[in-house]
Amino acid sequence: MTLAHPNRRNILFGAAALAATASFPVLAASPNQMHVLKDPSCGCCGSWVKTMKIAGFDVSVENVPNETLYQHKQRSGITEDLASCHTATIDGYLIEGHVPAADVKRLLETRPDALGLAVPGMPYGAPGMGPEDEREAYDVILFRADGSTEIFARYAAA
Repeated sequence: MTLAHPNRRNILFGAAALAATASFPVLAASPNQMHVLKDPSCGCCGSWVKTMKIAGFDVSVENVPNETLYQHKQRSGITEDLASCHTATIDGYLIEGHVPAADVKRLLETRPDALGLAVPGMPYGAPGMGPEDEREAYDVILFRADGSTEIFARYAAA
């Protein structure tokens, strides 16, 4: 077996090949890519999406009829007591409702065995639901495929 000796031509060819492939798009999904299903007329969902974008998430939005959104929630394991107005997916997890960006980031860092996080209902002062300094108390719920839940984060009233 003969080893190639680096010469100027081989080095330049290698550098050109590296530069050319560096411009190709990455095929694997980034863990920051979030896809949101929401009703087209829901303003608070749009406000939540803006907060996620500001927090550094790459968010795509799909406007769907309420019936389609409801069916998606049912198929995904989101029970009525966990439901809110929009549903997002990110890196294999579901994010239901007005979950704060910090909790989504912690979920992705800790990677618990769960379906995702939910903020049931639409609590005033949660991200996208009005000023945080006037918020009502709410919990962020971690939910699992077996139906069990636990409090992932707790937000006191302001």
